[in-house]
Amino acid sequence: MKTLDMRKAELEARRAQLVARLEQVSEELEVEEPKDWEDLATEREGDEVLEDLGATARHEIRMIDAALARMAAGEYGYCVVCGAQISEARLDVVPATPFCRHHAARH
Repeated sequence: MKTLDMRKAELEARRAQLVARLEQVSEELEVEEPKDWEDLATEREGDEVLEDLGATARHEIRMIDAALARMAAGEYGYCVVCGAQISEARLDVVPATPFCRHHAARH
């Protein structure tokens, strides 16, 4: 069983990884080189993938920030809908989850 401090450290480490990824995505999207039409089309496809990666990272960061706020408030590990304790196994898989198994299926 992981302690709250262990879970917090994991969430903070994951957040740092995501912030670094966002910085890389931003840098990659800012690079502009003159290209012909074929290269431009390929680059646009790549940019769409990068934008999706960035959006996913931002969403996960928001989830982590919310989990860290619940930790600070003493509410981490409890479902925000029903107040039931979230299982250790679920927190191991989705450490930032605000929902128990039952309510996660609905959201």
